[in-house]
Amino acid sequence: MPEALCIEALKQVSPERVGIRLSDGEEIASTLGVVAELRLCAGLTLDEERLEAIKTASALALLKTKALELLSRRPMSAKELRVKLLQKGAEPGSAEACVRWLEEHRLLDDEAYAGAVVRHYASKGCGEGRIRQELSRRGVPREYWDEALAQRPDSTEKIDKLIAARLHDPENRDEVRKVTAALYRRGFGWDEIRAALARFRAEADYEED
Repeated sequence: MPEALCIEALKQVSPERVGIRLSDGEEIASTLGVVAELRLCAGLTLDEERLEAIKTASALALLKTKALELLSRRPMSAKELRVKLLQKGAEPGSAEACVRWLEEHRLLDDEAYAGAVVRHYASKGCGEGRIRQELSRRGVPREYWDEALAQRPDSTEKIDKLIAARLHDPENRDEVRKVTAALYRRGFGWDEIRAALARFRAEADYEED
C-alpha cells in the first residue's frame, strides 16, 4: 500500500514566502498567509482535494504579490494589469481572481486611474483627442472617460504657449500649417486650434499698434 502523501517540511525563504516540501519530493512555493489560513504544518497528511487547495491558494497568493509589485511601479487599469499577469504566465482564471481581489480592496480603481491619465496628459499639453487615445490604449473602460475629461484643466493657456513658442509669423501660411498639424497631433480639435490662432493674431496686431 503506497505511503500517504504529507507535508515533510515548511521552510521560510523570505519574510513572506514559504517553501512547502512534500513527502514525494515535490516543493510548492507559497506564503505565510496561506500557511496560516490553511493551518499547514509538517507531518500534515494530504488527500488530493487538500493538495489541490494548497496549490491553488499558493498560486493566487503569489500572483497577488506580483500584481502589487507591478502596481507599485506605476498605476494601471484592470485590463493592463490582467494582460501583464497573463504575459508572466498566470492562468486566465487566476489573473481574473487577482484583479477582482485588488478591485475589492480598492488597490485597483479604473475610475481613479482615468482621472490620473487625463491630468497627466493635460499637464503635458495634450488635447482631448490625444487623451482619449491614451485612455483607450491603456484599457480604461469608456464609462469613466466623460467624467474624467470633464475635470480636465482649461487648455487655453497650454495651447497659447505652444503656438507662441512655434509660430513667429502668423501670416506665413507654411508656418501656420506646420503649427496647426503639430497641435492636431497633440489631440487638439480644429475649433480649439482656430480660436487659439485667432488669439495669437489679435495679440500680434495689438503689439504692432
